[in-house]
Amino acid sequence: MKVLTVLFLGGLGRSGTTLLERALGELPGVCSLGEVVHLWQRDVRDDERCGCGERFSRCDFWSAVGHEAFGGWAQLDVSRVLELRESVERTRHIPELALRRLAERRRSDVLAYGAYYAAVYRAAATVTGASVIVDSSKHSALAHCLRWMRPGALDLRVVHLVRDPRGVAYSWTKTVSRPESDDADDMTRYSPTRSALLWTAHNTAIGLLGRRGVPVTRLRYEEFLSDPARALRGLAAFAGLELAPDALDFLSEEHVDVGVGHTAAGNPMRFQTGRLPLRLDDAWRTDLPPAQRRLVAALCAPLLRRYGYQVRNTASAPVDALEAAAPTPTDGSRAPAVPTAPEPSR
Repeated sequence: MKVLTVLFLGGLGRSGTTLLERALGELPGVCSLGEVVHLWQRDVRDDERCGCGERFSRCDFWSAVGHEAFGGWAQLDVSRVLELRESVERTRHIPELALRRLAERRRSDVLAYGAYYAAVYRAAATVTGASVIVDSSKHSALAHCLRWMRPGALDLRVVHLVRDPRGVAYSWTKTVSRPESDDADDMTRYSPTRSALLWTAHNTAIGLLGRRGVPVTRLRYEEFLSDPARALRGLAAFAGLELAPDALDFLSEEHVDVGVGHTAAGNPMRFQTGRLPLRLDDAWRTDLPPAQRRLVAALCAPLLRRYGYQVRNTASAPVDALEAAAPTPTDGSRAPAVPTAPEPSR
């Protein structure tokens, strides 16, 4: 049986992952599931809305996935999944998860947690016939958990999506409503300082995956929007997909045409259908106060340079749209340090 390929979009939120996921979901042979990390609480337990607009419990797609994966969502012990998540899938656990070996008890919990995701991925592939599943969860700790799955369980490949942290910081200051919730609540907001610390921590953690043998490719948000066709063809090749000449007919330099998606969570853009503009959002250059721009640049300076961004000048240095990050082995059993940052809100 062919091992299922899972394309995991990693990085920090507000980096363009929802737009990229919507575009990837239009490729033949690809099924995008949204942020599966939130599936258990927001959808299975709280019955929020799927990207198609229906309540999770009324969505035919997710009903079929639940039946295939667990014999129905009612058979799933959601409390157990959330308990495991709290135990193993937190940013503070990444240094341990990035080791070459885990203590037996920890390994058992990580594998049990990952098995729930694997069941959902395989069920979605069975229901849709897709050969590639896209999970835009972004959480670096989840990616580190999934890399421990036994050989043959999943073919995990990580797309490291990076955006200029000043743009990310500005986006996190905005008030964005969550239309999937009846409580009329808003998405989490972060101060520029906190988003800068999270940006550094999560991008560093995603980089560690390559050192542990996980295929990782880096894509800059800015390059994706400057040449979307090149970026998607590169990601398709990275996922092992062979595209027909007309496979990107839904895409132009200015827009992407998307159909209904069955995404578990994510930016409100996941509810939109039809023509989505591909337009660089760089309002931060004028709307983020200069003192905050300088603060974010200072906190993120080492990775800014590594990813090809200018620290002092707001213009970005030219780099390739897709930059493969080949796995690089490290000696010893200790994982490189992950910068300390506050846990992201769940």
